[in-house]
Amino acid sequence: MENEQQPNSINRLRSMLSSLSVKEQTAARYMLEKPEEVIHSSISELAEKSGVAEATVFRLCKRLGYKGYQAFKIALARDIVHPMENIHEEITEEDNILHITRKIFLSSIEAMKDTLALLENEPLEAAVECLARAKKIDFYGSGGSGVIALDAYHKFLRTGAQVIAHTDSHLQVMSASLLDAECVAVGISHSGSNIDVVEAIQVARERGAKTIGISSTMKSPLTRAVDISIYTTSRETLFRSEAMASRLVQLSVIDALYVGVATRKQDVTLKNLQKIRESIAIKRY
Repeated sequence: MENEQQPNSINRLRSMLSSLSVKEQTAARYMLEKPEEVIHSSISELAEKSGVAEATVFRLCKRLGYKGYQAFKIALARDIVHPMENIHEEITEEDNILHITRKIFLSSIEAMKDTLALLENEPLEAAVECLARAKKIDFYGSGGSGVIALDAYHKFLRTGAQVIAHTDSHLQVMSASLLDAECVAVGISHSGSNIDVVEAIQVARERGAKTIGISSTMKSPLTRAVDISIYTTSRETLFRSEAMASRLVQLSVIDALYVGVATRKQDVTLKNLQKIRESIAIKRY
């Protein structure tokens, strides 16, 4: 049971080092040497960097008394990150609101630039092609990524396909189980490690649907589960209350996919846009 009376994560690692297996010691030493890298890495990335299996990292975290890698990483961040950085890494107590605003904007701009450098034409084209041909499109996301899934639903509704967004884990797998080869499922997860989203994607793929993943991690459970992967900013920020800049990047990727599909289905999209505009006109003064 984790509580404030227990030693912090670094001390736990040091105190248990000699009692760990050889592989666990390898991972533990890497964690001790580069804790800042750990809080910005997924379990897949850490396993690769330290030269051990993901199962070894998970087992080590359990032996340290945490529920899993994410719980350990949150505790580690709490131990080594300045309290203000949990809100935003670049903010200090001396910043006024204008300075804060500028830093937030610049952080978002950098995230957009980083993602633009990561994006490749081939997976984007493949994703647009699948989405344009789909009879039905499911979007899955939880937490902050759930908002992105709902935004995607709002946009793709105009393209003529049956579209739905699910943020509830049960509805995600239920909907996924009803898909077929004419359908597409899109999983959205900043970390690529959201169990509910990955499970829904796996069910959709088993039913024959094409699957697309949008995440910031090139080696993650979501990446391994999908047919097509689209990467956003690569920096992991799960120790924060929110991954702020990642939301804007994910929204921009969704926008790009929507415009790509809309240009391929121009006639249908334009007709639907007109119908929607006429129908919502009565909602305005």
